Amino acid sequence: MLLPTILQVILYILGIFVAGVIGYFVRKNIGEGKIHQAEEQAKNILVDAQRDAESTKKDLLNEAKDEIHRLRNKVTDENARRQQSLEDMEKRLLKKEETIDHKSLTLEKKEEYLTKELEESKKLKEEAEDLVAQRTDELQRVAGLTKDEGKQLLLNELEADLTQESALMIKQKEQEVKDEADKYARNAVALAIQRIAADTVAETTVSVVNLPNDEMKGRIIGREGRNIRAIEAQTGVDLIIDDTPEAVVLSCFDPIRREVAKIALERLVSDGRIHPTRIEDAIEKAQSEVDSCIKESGEQASYDTGIHGLHPELIKYLGRLKYRTSYGQNVLKHSVEVATIAGLLAEHIGADVKVAKRGGLLHDIGKSIDHEIQGPHVDLGVNLARKYHESEEVIHCIEAHHQDVEFKSVEAILVQAADAISAARPGARRETVESYIQRLEQLEEIANSFDGIEKSYAVQAGREVRIIVKPEQITEAETIILARDIRQKIENELDYPGQIKVNVIRETRSIDYAK
Repeated sequence: MLLPTILQVILYILGIFVAGVIGYFVRKNIGEGKIHQAEEQAKNILVDAQRDAESTKKDLLNEAKDEIHRLRNKVTDENARRQQSLEDMEKRLLKKEETIDHKSLTLEKKEEYLTKELEESKKLKEEAEDLVAQRTDELQRVAGLTKDEGKQLLLNELEADLTQESALMIKQKEQEVKDEADKYARNAVALAIQRIAADTVAETTVSVVNLPNDEMKGRIIGREGRNIRAIEAQTGVDLIIDDTPEAVVLSCFDPIRREVAKIALERLVSDGRIHPTRIEDAIEKAQSEVDSCIKESGEQASYDTGIHGLHPELIKYLGRLKYRTSYGQNVLKHSVEVATIAGLLAEHIGADVKVAKRGGLLHDIGKSIDHEIQGPHVDLGVNLARKYHESEEVIHCIEAHHQDVEFKSVEAILVQAADAISAARPGARRETVESYIQRLEQLEEIANSFDGIEKSYAVQAGREVRIIVKPEQITEAETIILARDIRQKIENELDYPGQIKVNVIRETRSIDYAK
């Protein structure tokens, strides 16, 4: 049993082996056939590829030849065009060169002609000068005058004629300008004045405190005068207690001190207890109240005029103007008026309203400084404005409002005009009789200082000076020039509010008697 099984296994293995060998040879034959067939196909493909490559190469060569031929033709055409352009340009240049040569030849001919003309002109000029010299000599011989004497005579005649003509021309132009300026200025000033209204109270150097009875005078004086001495020592104000019933007069040139003394004394009289201790307390409270009033007045003035950004110290100085007067006019109210009028005028003519208002409000700020500091109020005001960093435009308005310096801006002129308007209106200021008479005399003296004046009269409260000239010395035309000279001298030598009219009168009378 075992032997047949082993034999079967051996036969099975041999069968597999033989089958494998046979399969190998069969696959080898089949593979060699396929390889041979593939080689044949590859050869055929290679031959076809070579054939196609040759054909493509020929096509590309043909296309390249065509492109080269086309480009060659294009370059040839471009060169031909450029050659033609160069030939045309050369022709134009040749033509221009011929034109220039022709013009050059023409200019040379003209130059020769002008040279000849110039020589002839020089000869003619020399002949003319000789003739003029001969004529001058002949004229001098005939007239019996030298050249300088004739020239002086002619100048004198021309001067007389020019005086007449210039006077007439000045009068005509002045009248035209005056008519136009008056019309425009009248509208502007009237508009500015009508839009502001302010009450001006004339203040003096004394204040009056009313008393309930005359017995209070003795209490104010005190035992051996101790109360009145304490009040005068602490306030710097003189108390005048006289026969005036139920009244005490306070006298002082410093209105702030006078106001402090008045408030303190009114409180003491109202309380009834008057002794040195109470006097000291009342004066301290009055001083504090006045300081507060000064600050409020400055702030109110700034608010009324619409001016903001003022330095706090400058506001205090501004408030002090409430207690200052100029010719009886309250300086703070005057400053508010000037600021308002200057702003309205600036608005009317298109100037800087803010600068005009600010300059108008601060133009008299120097008057707020006490007398301990020396100097005119214009310089003091300029120093204050510069110290508290006001602009140069505003500072110039302050220093120029009395024409101490030359005007550099329209706003400065408006501030000066507004200052004159506020000061010159009726009732705004008052003058003492002495200063009024002195101004009238100075006006007449200035007028009489000129030659040819027969008499002069200051009229209209010093607003006009009428001058009568001698007709045999002053001609009609010279009266115009004389009026201008007198006006300039008045402006240079006098200080006055508003304006003064200079009226020169020339009259010729012819009198005869029939017998």
